[in-house]
Amino acid sequence: MKFVALVVGLALLAPGCRISPPPARQAAAPASTGAPANPQSPDTTPPANVSHGEAPVGGPNTPPAPVEARLPAVEPGRLHHLRLEIKHVTVTVAPGVSYAAWTLGGGVPGPALHVRQGDTVDFTLINRANIPHSMDFHAAEIAPSTHYVNVMPGDSLHYRFVPRVPGAFLYHCGTAPVAMHIANGMYGGLVVDPAIPRPKAKEFVLVQSEFYLTAKPGADGAHTLDWPKLLSLAPDQVVFNGRAFQYAEHPIEVAARELVRLYVVNAGPNRISSFHVVGGIFERVFEDGSQANPLIGVQTVNVPVGGGSIFEVRLREPGDYPFVTHAFADATKGAVGVLRATGH
Repeated sequence: MKFVALVVGLALLAPGCRISPPPARQAAAPASTGAPANPQSPDTTPPANVSHGEAPVGGPNTPPAPVEARLPAVEPGRLHHLRLEIKHVTVTVAPGVSYAAWTLGGGVPGPALHVRQGDTVDFTLINRANIPHSMDFHAAEIAPSTHYVNVMPGDSLHYRFVPRVPGAFLYHCGTAPVAMHIANGMYGGLVVDPAIPRPKAKEFVLVQSEFYLTAKPGADGAHTLDWPKLLSLAPDQVVFNGRAFQYAEHPIEVAARELVRLYVVNAGPNRISSFHVVGGIFERVFEDGSQANPLIGVQTVNVPVGGGSIFEVRLREPGDYPFVTHAFADATKGAVGVLRATGH
């Protein structure tokens, strides 16, 4: 039995959670978000010399992205101890844009988790904050009224569950208003491997989500949540793994013709992900936990808010292959990356 401590914490929040009303006329998004300075006059200068390059693409010796997309290995043993603390930290959500986030693991999203079908997850949640929080695992089949209860400041919660269904699943804080807790960063992805292992592949986790920013940052330079924007479904950033454009600036390297498996989880809280790899056709797509009837030979598949799907693709020749949500308003706001296929 191996104890895996994934520590996350939430510092004390300012009174009233610093949620600001929108100004009478919405200010234009900063240029660093990928939006044009004047929404009525879009910038028609391509940011990258590649089709669908909604952001500059990093060069051949670009360092790794700020958030690692590679799926971590399953820890040995069938019992996994998971300890999460809640922490309030400032994170970068786009170049030059900071956000006062509520986190699981000290970053947004929370840590990517990886277990096998039938394993036991022994979970402890510790609330270091001054407001209630909770935890909802979409891979668990347990009574919410017993396990997904609010944890008061300074208190903790412990429960176990057995992931019975394989797939790509969301986990998130479920305390009301749930949209606020998710929009502030309290979510992550859990991958459950089937009892019969999938074919060998290079595997990555992509969690899509949104940020709704106040028009002006606070005294500390960090934006906070604009609640009316959230209710209006008007995000400033739509991102993969917590940061706009990071996998365009830092492409994910794979080998041409090798099997690539992408676990795509959509945390929302509002926008559907129409996931697509430019220049590729998915060999198989497993929607949510379905294993019996994959979609075969498809170009774009919607991942609903709160859902997850598994995408398998081979990139047939060397080159840069953008991956996006094909809802291109959202891709323009940050939901775009690049798979860089190498080979002879």
